[in-house]
Amino acid sequence: MERMAAMHTLKEELRALISEISEVEEISDTVPFKELGIDSMMGVEIVAAIERRYKIKIEDRELEKVSTLDSSVRLVEDKLGRATPAVANG
Repeated sequence: MERMAAMHTLKEELRALISEISEVEEISDTVPFKELGIDSMMGVEIVAAIERRYKIKIEDRELEKVSTLDSSVRLVEDKLGRATPAVANG
């Protein structure tokens, strides 16, 4: 239960961060960022903010994983080494 709460918190933190940078109010879990009008420059800014906030390194080959909120959560969970079954499978 604690893991689910941590995942929910991470998802909401990322949703707020992405929303702030992109100035898009509604960040859906599964809608591709491109469809929300988030361009590559905003994407670079989002990745940099995620790296700073969570003290992780997102490699160039992993950038495609920062394409929806859900995939971004999975990547950060992975990097932090605390993936939950719901995130890993879904």
